[in-house]
Amino acid sequence: MSEQSPEQTMDNLNKTTTGASDIATEKEFLDNIRQNIDAVDCEIQTLINNRAKLAQQVAMVKKNHIAADDSSNPIFYRPEREAQVLKAVMERNAGPIADEKMARLFREIMSVCLDLEAPQRIAFLGPIGTFTHAAALKHFGKAADTVPMTTITDVFREVEAGTAMYGVVPVENSSEGVVNHTLDGFLSSTLKIIGEVELPIHQNFLVAEHTKIDGLSRIYSHQQSLAQCRHWLDVNFPNVERVAVSSNGEAARRLKNEWHSAAIAGDVAAAEYDLHKLYSNIEDNPSNTTRFLIIGHEAIAPSGQDKTSIVVSAHDKAGALIEILKPLSYHGVSMTSIETRPERPNKWAYVFFIDMNGHVNDPNVSAAINDIRPLVKDLRILGSYPKAVL
Repeated sequence: MSEQSPEQTMDNLNKTTTGASDIATEKEFLDNIRQNIDAVDCEIQTLINNRAKLAQQVAMVKKNHIAADDSSNPIFYRPEREAQVLKAVMERNAGPIADEKMARLFREIMSVCLDLEAPQRIAFLGPIGTFTHAAALKHFGKAADTVPMTTITDVFREVEAGTAMYGVVPVENSSEGVVNHTLDGFLSSTLKIIGEVELPIHQNFLVAEHTKIDGLSRIYSHQQSLAQCRHWLDVNFPNVERVAVSSNGEAARRLKNEWHSAAIAGDVAAAEYDLHKLYSNIEDNPSNTTRFLIIGHEAIAPSGQDKTSIVVSAHDKAGALIEILKPLSYHGVSMTSIETRPERPNKWAYVFFIDMNGHVNDPNVSAAINDIRPLVKDLRILGSYPKAVL
């Protein structure tokens, strides 16, 4: 049978519905569809390799440029460019694959291509299998070399030292609030925010192949995950001991040698430790989301949909915060969040972390920041970066 388009194949198949009992005819149509799939696969593979070759050409141009200018280092990862590509993918997508799933496919293609240009080493708050690990994979793709760190401070140090190109740290959770250790990290670091990741937090009830479900006596997880699944656990496993451990990744790891235990963790932990999801999405709040920051050294160009983060050290006087916020309102800049932290080592002094919509290169954002500067002791721009796309 000659090769047909998917539309022609489906049209012919619909016309023969009344003769569906004809097994030979049905097999012929299925064979034709599979031949079409094979042909499309060949085209996809060729196009992906062509894209990879173009990425290698980009790398060559950058390396040649740097060779002529020893004063700078080549930058291969461009967050604003990736954000623009992923948004364009979703805008032109016509289905049947959902927009976000299509963008995730392209994220992995881009990850592999970037790895050809220059392998990326990404530090994240570990251990392996945590939600921060999942955020790192979501943002950089699975081709990146993701390296777990013990603490948030270690992530900052790894990037500052240049041992890792970028770092991934949690900054706030929609249920639990801000992660103070991350905010404090910026007070003693010159690193910039170059991107963000928003990750829906879905908890799974995990068991190992050798787990005896009827004999469960212990459930491991991070204390926050245990709290987020309290109602579900009360209903389904009210008499099983709940043991808080340092991370969900650690909870999953412990199942390797225990037949009487289960763990609560995410999809990445399940895959990393080869565990079975006995129950999925057991969190009490299905809209629970954590925001992560990508930290690095370079300033990021506008992507068209950006955020800017600043940290402000205010004068100790009445109405100081109101003074700081007035320029934002005057210039039409939308503030998305504000957090307060102690200004160490000064006693009873505080700094404000402020997120706003827009890029520092936008005239209204730039004007607002310039108007705030003379009103405060110090103002530092932590970064302008693309809003989370996926």
